Amino acid sequence: MSTLVVHQEKITDAKALPGLCPFGAIIADAEGVRISESCRMCLLCVKKGPAGVFELRKDDAPARIVDKSLWQGVLVSIEQRDGVIHPVSLELVGKARELAQKARQPLYASVAGLGLDAVGLELLAYGIDTVCMYEDPALQLFRVEPHTAVLEDAIGFLKPAVVLVGGTPSGRMLAPRAAARLHTGLTADCTVLDIQSNGDLDQIRPAFGGNIMAHIRTPNHRPQFATVRYKVFDMAHTVDIPTGRIVRRSLPPAKLVSGIEVLEVHPKGVGSYIEDAQVLVAVGKGIGSQANLGLVEQLATVLGAQVACTRPLVENGWMDPRKQIGLSGRTVRPKLIITCGISGSVQFVAGMKGSEKIIAINSDPNASIFKTAHVGLVGDLFEIVPRLIELISAHGASFLHTEEANSHV
Repeated sequence: MSTLVVHQEKITDAKALPGLCPFGAIIADAEGVRISESCRMCLLCVKKGPAGVFELRKDDAPARIVDKSLWQGVLVSIEQRDGVIHPVSLELVGKARELAQKARQPLYASVAGLGLDAVGLELLAYGIDTVCMYEDPALQLFRVEPHTAVLEDAIGFLKPAVVLVGGTPSGRMLAPRAAARLHTGLTADCTVLDIQSNGDLDQIRPAFGGNIMAHIRTPNHRPQFATVRYKVFDMAHTVDIPTGRIVRRSLPPAKLVSGIEVLEVHPKGVGSYIEDAQVLVAVGKGIGSQANLGLVEQLATVLGAQVACTRPLVENGWMDPRKQIGLSGRTVRPKLIITCGISGSVQFVAGMKGSEKIIAINSDPNASIFKTAHVGLVGDLFEIVPRLIELISAHGASFLHTEEANSHV
């Protein structure tokens, strides 16, 4: 582990030093100059500060050595409720199978609950080699302590190199607890996953508010944990002839004790969610005012689409937070998305770049959204959108998928 050391005796102008750190981690007060917990180890103070004031002191202790041959395979923690597997788990199974085949390692799954026979057979149909199944009344509803014990037991039994967990509310509680118990790392909200021949997982996720893409590896620890949000990867496909096995495991009652008592469960019911929409019309700051939202709603109506938005519209109170696309919102993969007045920030693009067809409308020809879009319409959305509504009303939504659409618009 490395440490930043401040040599107080070499400081000539203490007041100038805090300005070196973009994260405000350098503090100068009556006690001297020190580094706070806000430090990101960017080392700008060492590189640009006065000579000799800041020193990066490296720990000479040898790195932890792990025998990677003892850790083989990719494990997906399956989230299910009443026998219905959460779609994000099936997306992770698809990606895990790809990683396992590339590394020539087995594919595993663990699932907990009650009445899991059908779930186990469904998982085998996706080409999983071993399904660890835990059935107990204490596991019928998600409570983080018992489910963490289940995942910990499955990891101890299977010894996987990689563990993938869905980035759902439950998964966000489960993954860090399990990783902490196993003294290993966790990369949350990955958008890209790849694997090396030795089982090292390449984990890529947005960092610093989406301004950079961090590439993370965990070469000295096993297993490697990653969470992925819904709609980031494609759904898994079934195999012709399943060859996997189901292993039924159980835990002692003491492992299933929880400080959480579930009093009642109220399903949120059937609703319309942008993650499930096949067609979306997304609107950004270019709409100008809340009163103008009616225009994009008209476009959504003729398309049979849902309306989504960027973060500023939520912050202004113009739209429901559940309609927000992006790193701080939701990830979508519709067949068609039309963006109206959206510049194309990294945060927004990360939430919709997997869309099958992207049509962008923006008056700025240099807008970043055009780097992602399949079709770009440069112009005033208040002129283009009414024309689109007119053409779609006359020709139908399939008009957007033809070459004629580009020539007309």
